[in-house]
Amino acid sequence: MTKNQARRFMLLKQGLLGAHKFAGKQGALEFIRQAGCVQFDPVDICGKNAEITLQARVKGFNKGQLAELLYEDRALFDYPDKQLSIIPTEYWAYFERFRAAARRHLDGYPEIRKYIEDFRSYIRENGAVSSDDFTLEGETKWRSAINWSANGKLSRSVLEQMYSSGDLVIHHKKGTRRYYDLAERHIPAELLAAPEPLPDDFAHMKWRALRRIGAVGMLRNSASGAWLGIDGLNAEARRKVFAALLDEEKITEVTVEGLQGCFYIKTADIHIVNEATDNAVSKKRCEFIAPLDPFLWDRKLIKEIFGFEYAWEIYTPPSKRKYGAYVLPVICGERFVGRIEIVREKERLVVKNMWYEDGVRQSKRLAGMVEACLGRLSSPTSTQSK
Repeated sequence: MTKNQARRFMLLKQGLLGAHKFAGKQGALEFIRQAGCVQFDPVDICGKNAEITLQARVKGFNKGQLAELLYEDRALFDYPDKQLSIIPTEYWAYFERFRAAARRHLDGYPEIRKYIEDFRSYIRENGAVSSDDFTLEGETKWRSAINWSANGKLSRSVLEQMYSSGDLVIHHKKGTRRYYDLAERHIPAELLAAPEPLPDDFAHMKWRALRRIGAVGMLRNSASGAWLGIDGLNAEARRKVFAALLDEEKITEVTVEGLQGCFYIKTADIHIVNEATDNAVSKKRCEFIAPLDPFLWDRKLIKEIFGFEYAWEIYTPPSKRKYGAYVLPVICGERFVGRIEIVREKERLVVKNMWYEDGVRQSKRLAGMVEACLGRLSSPTSTQSK
């Protein structure tokens, strides 16, 4: 592919170019299935990461739809994948190895184990709870087996351990506070009873690596933020994973004119390559891209393909920030045209700043498209609904 064709391929795969391929609540579910998971982050400056990710792709999306998919329909569940993530519930069995590890992990924490059955009984009788519903003396040095720690409050550690082990699921959230309920009440019995479907760790690494390739669109066999959270996927393991996926014809090797090395796409996406290499003009859209969007999981790739360099500066000291703490890339048509910093002030969204990329002509049409995108983000039915 030429670099232009590679851009088109990635944008078409992501549902960011041309007419919307995802619409409404079902479209939100379909995109998350395509990505394998969408990262959850509790920071809410102008909308949470998962909400902004879906807003960019799903026509008619609002955050109530995501809440329904998670906590009413139970078509999605919260669990670590690429860090904390939102995952289709049909993948529940594929994470049994992590729940089993968490159950073994409990052996090192007798101060937590002694409360497990009491908590289970209380929740069975009283329904969903948060850590504030329990008063336990003391603290713990408990550390989760699956990617985060909960040192400190003992009741929180007990709940997090039960959540890690699969005894509990998140019932709902109020702000950043989680309320937990018994998994048996919300996950279908056949999924709860399903064994781990993959025979060993290598098969599991293949499964997760293939999902990440599909989430981004194309990836190299090299170090990348796209592999974050796949334990054991070092350079040697990744080489074996890619070789096996090639042998199984699940991925296909492609090259991009002017760029070194080979890239890999899912073989099932070859039809999108064909679409990207024709000369049809796609409808131009303007969208804001979330900081942890799957499209940006490999930022080196984005720099090479699109000539756009992005860093999420939320954890950068203010004096060292180039732009701002929570800045969203702005894509219009087939290129990144700039970045925008938006904050919420009471019930309004306020644009603090807009930086256009060099060479971008600031036309009335572009300004109108950015304004329309801002309108969708601030609409009462969008990510900013009360």
